[in-house]
Amino acid sequence: MVQAKRPRKGQANARARAQAKSKGQGGFGAGGFYRLCRMLHAYLSAFAFLALLFFAFTGLTLNHPDWLVGGRPVEQVRNAHLPKAELDAALEAPDAGRALAAAVGRQTPVLGRYQSGEILGGEALLRMEGPAGVTDITVQTATGAAEVDTKAAGAVAMLNDLHKGKAAGKAWSWVIDVSAVVLIVMSLLGYILFFSLRFRLVPSLVLTGVSLALLVGMYWVFVA
Repeated sequence: MVQAKRPRKGQANARARAQAKSKGQGGFGAGGFYRLCRMLHAYLSAFAFLALLFFAFTGLTLNHPDWLVGGRPVEQVRNAHLPKAELDAALEAPDAGRALAAAVGRQTPVLGRYQSGEILGGEALLRMEGPAGVTDITVQTATGAAEVDTKAAGAVAMLNDLHKGKAAGKAWSWVIDVSAVVLIVMSLLGYILFFSLRFRLVPSLVLTGVSLALLVGMYWVFVA
């Protein structure tokens, strides 16, 4: 009878390691979790790169408006006239102020979006605002004569308003929200990756505690 050959010890160990490796690949252990975090962090970083630069830069210009000179607002006054049919249609609209502002905007350039308006004593006083500037409109409701006062914002003021989302519209509000969520997720993923670096984990946790203590301490000492 021929006896089957027993596998050598080295071959058995190699086979066991291969089986363990294939089993690990089929599951989702700590290594797979960290690889997923690293992949998501890389893609989110590429997506949020410009947003991070923009909001970081405009955060500095908001905090230090004297660092950059973006030019003073340029004021310009124009006169316009609304045809009687268009004037009457605007005054009869459910929102007369908004309708008058739209009618004036079709006659002469304006800056910003409609914000407010009121009609008092035969005059309509309208206000439009946006990152590019503001517009104040006075319309004589009897004749349709309009005075349009526009103040174009400088480059730095416009960037600061975009940072704050001031009168920038719903679409830009979504840009701010999405950028904020992406940056929060990216920061959390980056911090999770510290736990995959055993030799740097303790210093990272210590630095986190120190930075948190500094922020709280500066608030209580210099702000509160």
